[in-house]
Amino acid sequence: MNKLFPSAAEALKGVVKDGQLMAVGGFGLCGIPEALIQALRDSGTKDLTVISNNAGVDGFGLGKLLETRQIKKMISSYVGENKEFERQYLAGELELDFTPQGTLAEKLRAGGAGIPAFFTKTGVGTQVAAGKELREFDGETYVMERSLVPDVSLVKAAVADKSGNLRFNLTARNFNPAAAMAGKICIVEVEKIVEMGELAPDDIHLPGIYVHRIVLNASPEKRIEKRTITEKA
Repeated sequence: MNKLFPSAAEALKGVVKDGQLMAVGGFGLCGIPEALIQALRDSGTKDLTVISNNAGVDGFGLGKLLETRQIKKMISSYVGENKEFERQYLAGELELDFTPQGTLAEKLRAGGAGIPAFFTKTGVGTQVAAGKELREFDGETYVMERSLVPDVSLVKAAVADKSGNLRFNLTARNFNPAAAMAGKICIVEVEKIVEMGELAPDDIHLPGIYVHRIVLNASPEKRIEKRTITEKA
């Protein structure tokens, strides 16, 4: 089975549709699938519910899809860097399922593991638990959280072999493996493609069984979200 596609647009073709539940890897602007997000914007696909740690920034990352109003709902744990997100949410134009970060990660991990729901203490006694089942274990109250199984996952990795085995680069791994495992269809953007056998078994962070399509983006922009420098004395 050939998993390699000549462009991000081709990799999305026949897979993405209006109204889908979609997961997008990354943390802030670190480890986001830049080319796939741009291709998704160009596709015009709309009414998306997007699972992502964040909502990008104005004009970059998922911020591009907010500008074109292709996202109707975000399932996120941090949204504080995007003024357009703020505007749409406060105006009632964008839905938000605000989810604690650890819970969001576990919702994806559990979804990929075939676990439909789990109990956690996080959020008990807050708005996070509103309308959800509560249960007591060993004298402590827990809230039930449903797992997430997106229709499509868009993921960024550093290297893939032709069978889809992936290696991520340092902190750019972040939410990407969990998003990849959870998706019914996983499309991966990578900076380098190698032959099968070139990645050492211990160097593979995610096996290719979770990957359906691969596209090469050898020179991503990798924009820095916030640059901090030390002032000279």
